[in-house]
Amino acid sequence: METVVELVEKLRGCEVKASELIELCLERIRRLNSKINAFVMLSPKAIEEAKEAKDKPLGGLPIAIKDNTNVKGLRTTYGSKLFENYVPAEDSVIVERLKKAGAVVLGKTNMPEFGLIAYTDNVLFGPTRNPWDLSRTVGGSSGGSAAAVAAGMVPVATGNDGGGSIRIPASFCGLYGLKPTFGRIPIYPRIPIFTEIVCEGFLTKTVEDTALLLDIVKGRDERDMYSLPDDGRSYLKELEEPIDNVKIAFSPNLGYAIVDPEVEEVVRRAAFKLEKFGVVEEVEVRIPCLENELRAKVTLEFTTFISSMLEKWKKVAYPPHLRLLSLAESLNYKDYIMIEARKQELWIALKKVFDKYDFLITPTTAVKPFEIGRTYPKEIAGRPATPLSWMPFTYPFNFTGQPAASVPAGFSRDGLPIGMQIVGRKFDDVGVLKLSKAFQDVSPWIKDLKSLFNKLFKERQIQS
Repeated sequence: METVVELVEKLRGCEVKASELIELCLERIRRLNSKINAFVMLSPKAIEEAKEAKDKPLGGLPIAIKDNTNVKGLRTTYGSKLFENYVPAEDSVIVERLKKAGAVVLGKTNMPEFGLIAYTDNVLFGPTRNPWDLSRTVGGSSGGSAAAVAAGMVPVATGNDGGGSIRIPASFCGLYGLKPTFGRIPIYPRIPIFTEIVCEGFLTKTVEDTALLLDIVKGRDERDMYSLPDDGRSYLKELEEPIDNVKIAFSPNLGYAIVDPEVEEVVRRAAFKLEKFGVVEEVEVRIPCLENELRAKVTLEFTTFISSMLEKWKKVAYPPHLRLLSLAESLNYKDYIMIEARKQELWIALKKVFDKYDFLITPTTAVKPFEIGRTYPKEIAGRPATPLSWMPFTYPFNFTGQPAASVPAGFSRDGLPIGMQIVGRKFDDVGVLKLSKAFQDVSPWIKDLKSLFNKLFKERQIQS
C-alpha cells in the first residue's frame, strides 16, 4: 500500500507501468467495492489514457474524482437523480491540471446529494460504508473518496470542502485531509451552493502526498474570480525544512461544542505530542457558533438553485433533504445578509487567538464514526444532538477561509479512527502542512492504514 510520492517515483523510474497499476486498482475495486460502495462509476478509458501519460510528471498515477467534479465525457451526477444522465463537455480546472500532469482518472466516487450533508448516501447509489467498520458511516460529503483511499482501491482521490467535507471523512477514515486557503485551488465550473466557502482538495495517506498534488493544481485561473495567484512555493520541498519554536493553542470545544469524552481525550493526547516543536497551551476560546448561519446559507442557496426544477426534484430527492423546503420558508433575504455580520464577528474572535498563537488545534469532529442509518448521531456525551452539532469544528474555517487539516490522532476503544484538526492563519497553507508533517513524524499513521489494508485483503495475498 504505497503512497503517492512512492508511486510517482516508481512510475517515473519505469519500475512500475501505469497500466499495471491501474489494473491492480481495478482488481481491488472489484473485490471491495460491493461491500464499501466507494466508487459509483469507472472510466472505460483509464488504461488507454495511462499509455499517453508515461512521460508526464505524475506518470499515469491513478486518481479518483468526487462525483460533483466534472470529468469530460464521464457521467457526473452530483449524487442526484436529476443529473443521473449528465455528461459534462469539459473538465473541471482541478481535473484539467491533474490530467495535464499525467494523472489518470480511474472513476467517480460517491457523495450525498449535492453535498448538502456530511453523511454519504443518496437515492442513486446508496450509502458508502466505512472500511474500518462496515456498519459505520464515512461522514461526508467526500465520503466515497475517503473510503476508496483508506481501503487501498486508489492512491488518492479528490474532494471538496464547504463545511468540513474533506476533513470529516478524513477523520472518520484515518486519512490526511487538507482544506486549503479559500481560492488556493480554482473551482470551475461550479454550482451556486456553498458560495465563497467551498475549497477543492485531496484525500491522501500522507502529508507529502497532499503537498505534491497541491503543487500541481494550485494557482490562478481566470474562470474562477476567487482563485489566488500561485504563491511560487513548492509545498513538497518546503516539507524538507523542519518546523520549530511555534506557539500552538489547543481548544477542546471552541467555547460551544459538546464533545464525546473519548474523542476529546484522544485529541488532547495527540495535541501535546507537538510540544516537541514549540509551546502547546490549552486555552479557553470563545467564538460565535455559526451553525444556524451555515444551515441558512446552504438552504437558501440550494432552494434557489433548484427552484426551476423543484417539482421534479421533490419526486426523486433524498428524503431527508426535503426538510430544507420547510426551513427555507422560515428564512428570508435578511437572514442571508446577516450571515456576513456573523462572519465578521467570527473573524474578529479568531483574530484574538491568532494574534497570540501560530496554530489552533481542535478535534476534527465531536464524535467518532456513527452507525449507518442516521444522517447524524442521536446524542453526544448523553445530550441530544442537532444536525450539525457533531461537526462543530470544521465549518468556522470555511467561513474565514483559513487553511485547516485533519490528521489521524488515534483510535477509540472500539478501534475507530479519530481525527485532530490543525488550523493556520489565512494563506499559511505551508505552515499547516509542515505542522501536520511534524505530527506525522512523531505519530505515524501509515502503519495503521497498512494494517487495515491487510485486514481487508486477508483472504488472498496481494503485493502492494
